[in-house]
Amino acid sequence: MSDQQMLTRFETGDGFIAALDQSGGSTPKALKSYGIDESAYSTDAEMYDLIQAARARIITSPAFTSEKILGAILFEATLDRRIDGLGVADYLWQRKGIIPFVKIDKGLADQADDVQLMKDIPGLDELLAKARDLGVFGTKERSVVHAANPTGIEAIVAQQFELGERVLNAGLMPILEPEVSIGAPDKAEAETLLKAAILARLDGLGERKVALKLSIPSVDGYYTDLIEHPKVARVVALSGGYSRDEANERLARNPGLIASFSRALLDGLTAQQSDEEFDAVLAETSAAIYAASVA
Repeated sequence: MSDQQMLTRFETGDGFIAALDQSGGSTPKALKSYGIDESAYSTDAEMYDLIQAARARIITSPAFTSEKILGAILFEATLDRRIDGLGVADYLWQRKGIIPFVKIDKGLADQADDVQLMKDIPGLDELLAKARDLGVFGTKERSVVHAANPTGIEAIVAQQFELGERVLNAGLMPILEPEVSIGAPDKAEAETLLKAAILARLDGLGERKVALKLSIPSVDGYYTDLIEHPKVARVVALSGGYSRDEANERLARNPGLIASFSRALLDGLTAQQSDEEFDAVLAETSAAIYAASVA
């Protein structure tokens, strides 16, 4: 597996990032959307087996290809699983040509100064080393901005870049994700503060680069200077609660910004579908998200 091949593809390739990183808190909701009720499992282990089966079905689908999909973000526990005899990260890259990432945050702290920072990440260095050994290219780490509070936004960006430095030191590509809630009453103002805080820190990276995962901006094209910045490998967008159609429509108005959708990618897929039905829905969804990402 070539880091340089993955870096070149990540920076220049067409496509979008599939976010398959539902964690403990969001897994029951993801399974319910997939047609599996909570009555179908009684332990966390059973729940994770079911969500892994759903992820494996997506990853192995003939509709899940590098023609449309640039990378996939995995949940930490998925790294220990195997598909067709290969670790999931190796399967993604070696069989599919899709770049593997892993979600490393442990969820959100309580809200303060109108933001939610990430909780502490115990065992981070061990996780990063393990991910690297298993063929993972990069990480993703999420925190949330709820309003245009300069103090909170400065704190969230500082935490993201500090964590990003640790990821870079481990030889991985960090996707920093300071999400601005689409429910923020002053979303556009929050995005102004966020972009300024990010730009102020990028030059401190030296020769290294980070990626960014941001909410689709209120002002079309607002993140163009981040997309074009020499210290930014890629800027990807979360769907953030928008419907898939609205997220795609908004994304298409932002050239250079590509999707990194989770719920908007998985909507419409169910355990009850035949493989033919499942693959057809995934192909149609992927085509629409891809079109918005390359617009």
